[in-house]
Amino acid sequence: MDKRKGIFAGDDPFGIARAWLTEAEGTEINDPNAIALSTVDPDGLPNARMVLLKEIADDAFVFFTNYESRKGAEIEASGKAAFVMHWKSLQRQLRVRGVVVRESAEASDAYYTSRALGSRIGAWASKQSQPLASKAALMEAAAKEGLKHGLHPKRPDFWGGYRILPLEIEFWAAGEFRLHDRFRWRRETLEGPWGIERLNP
Repeated sequence: MDKRKGIFAGDDPFGIARAWLTEAEGTEINDPNAIALSTVDPDGLPNARMVLLKEIADDAFVFFTNYESRKGAEIEASGKAAFVMHWKSLQRQLRVRGVVVRESAEASDAYYTSRALGSRIGAWASKQSQPLASKAALMEAAAKEGLKHGLHPKRPDFWGGYRILPLEIEFWAAGEFRLHDRFRWRRETLEGPWGIERLNP
């Protein structure tokens, strides 16, 4: 395999991913940390939605959500997920596939506490992914939860983080004449060594 150079260089895929995200933070107009997260339902039918990636740790990609949402239910059932990040300004994308575990209660508490008060109350008010009679009903629920929990609401037990522990990470950058550059990092187990290969565009 030819040597990886420039934006693809490095021995740590999480470090490369962090460098790409940092660069995108200076070029993307909105939400450079947005990911299109994919899960599958019990029949194997995929679902995809945009969520915000909150951390690229040394071993995982971390986001937060309602555990009782559709994505939460599908993650709990399968223990797997995939996502893609696309930065149009850089003409790059990052693809990840792996197993998913819940973030620690301590880390979920810390992130929840860092959110704006309205967002913390909203987490209590929204029965995410469930049918809703009207926007007015949601606003009423938020008002009730605000009165109930006050200025310092605790994190709901049904809300917190997930850690995606990758088995595959692919770095993609646009090339001239659609001859793109793609490098896939892959390992058989979470404890196993990474293998790296260049892919055809």
